[in-house]
Amino acid sequence: MRYLHTMVRVTDLDASLDFYCNKLGLKEVRRIDNQMGRFTLVFLSAPEDVERAAKDQAPLVELTHNWDPEDYKGGRNFGHLAYRVDDIYEVCDRLMKGGVTINRPPRDGHMAFVRSPDGISIELLQEGAPKPPTEPWASMPNIGAW
Repeated sequence: MRYLHTMVRVTDLDASLDFYCNKLGLKEVRRIDNQMGRFTLVFLSAPEDVERAAKDQAPLVELTHNWDPEDYKGGRNFGHLAYRVDDIYEVCDRLMKGGVTINRPPRDGHMAFVRSPDGISIELLQEGAPKPPTEPWASMPNIGAW
């Protein structure tokens, strides 16, 4: 058995791609527009997994955008997506500058949580040992649910 992908339904494909690609840093590796089924699938990979994703079609996040409007609630009901990052402080700073709320700041230099435009909880984990606690992160409170 091998992990292939996690599918997340999104309501606004452009806003979701801005979040996942431009702000979070994932790379689009494949896209399928299905005219008959009236949906678009966009497969995303972490930057260091692009080669594996091209070869194995995994590990990926699949954004599913149904062209006919639907109301998706409870994006947290499946848990969260998790990504290991080289510098958690740099990633959180970049996300904040991009207008993303850091729901659980990386106070411990190890873990943070943010949410996508559709309310999907995203966990960020520091590669290797935790970074030393640093301001402004060490003093930041949690905001909302994560």
